[in-house]
Amino acid sequence: MDKLALLLVVIGALNWGLIGLFQFDLVAFLFGGQESWISRIVYILVGVAGIYAIRFFFRERART
Repeated sequence: MDKLALLLVVIGALNWGLIGLFQFDLVAFLFGGQESWISRIVYILVGVAGIYAIRFFFRERART
């Protein structure tokens, strides 16, 4: 679950980077615009993954 959340957070970060640099929304481009239901699901999943990833800040590192 952690890797899936991290993958979605990375996808969201890359998408925001593209929006900031080039005003290009890759998710909207791939799935038919910001208003399409598939794009909205991707945005929701990225948001949920971001909320889930907050817990990484509070998790203790494994001792090796």
